[in-house]
Amino acid sequence: MVTPTAPARGARRPAGRRDRGTGRGPAGSGVARPGLTWALPAALFFALFAIVPLLLVAVLSFTHWNGLADPVFAGFDNWTALVHDPVMIKSLWLSVLLTGLGVAIQTPMSILLGVWAAGHQRNRAVLSAVFFVPLLLSATAISVLWRALLDPNFGVPAQARWLFGDGNLLGTRTGAISVLVLVATWQFTPFHALIYQGAARAIPQVLYQAAAIDGAGRVRRFFHITLPQLRNSIITSMILMVVGGLTTFDTVLILTNGGPGTDTSISAFYMYQKAFREFDFGQGAAIALLLVVVATVISLIVVRISGYDKMAGTKEGM
Repeated sequence: MVTPTAPARGARRPAGRRDRGTGRGPAGSGVARPGLTWALPAALFFALFAIVPLLLVAVLSFTHWNGLADPVFAGFDNWTALVHDPVMIKSLWLSVLLTGLGVAIQTPMSILLGVWAAGHQRNRAVLSAVFFVPLLLSATAISVLWRALLDPNFGVPAQARWLFGDGNLLGTRTGAISVLVLVATWQFTPFHALIYQGAARAIPQVLYQAAAIDGAGRVRRFFHITLPQLRNSIITSMILMVVGGLTTFDTVLILTNGGPGTDTSISAFYMYQKAFREFDFGQGAAIALLLVVVATVISLIVVRISGYDKMAGTKEGM
């Protein structure tokens, strides 16, 4: 009987194992992996247009600057003012609220729409094109459109007062927040549905065929095959929703202008007010940096809870 023996010291490693740090591919393959030089242009671009501006904003957050005179070092004055500013605390809570509502409403809608669009139903292509029309419009155009539609004097509420009362939906806190959530859902659901459409089409059909043979119905196949296979895409979509929700600005500016009062003055809009209306660029920079930190922390929490960072497979949900 032959017993296995340990390989001798200095023996050649098995073929197919990569040499770490050398940039070489599997032994004997003759294929070299791209080195760090290939990533240098993208790294320089990211550093120039992301890292450097972020550092400048961080420095500016410790100064007093009106945009004209030279910045004056202010220490932690701007940050202390934010902590004791009730409007800032309220705006941060509103940002988190709108973001949470957006994730809770858009995620199931976009999953269902994306999975449906990935099929081969009759007239699917035509209906998909109609659903994806908001992707062709800018946020400004969409905000102007909805503001005209919801005008209390000439819009839809004026023609259906039995449903909308006085028709001034943007005049109350609940109505204004509901409109912002509605517009965001109408605008961004097609984008996330497009993500799920591509992911659903990448699911191997053999999984559905095997489930059908075992007697699994359409609903069971959706929950036991489709959703697990879309796990990576769901996490990616949620992170994009979080970042987009916390940085929403133009929709609030055009639709509500932060009103009524400060009921829809979210953090991004409050930053605009401080910097470009009150010319306090130091405090505006502090708000911007705080938004970056909050968005990063929430994104990391989503990644950690979902286990996305521990996935080793290259296919969806594996």
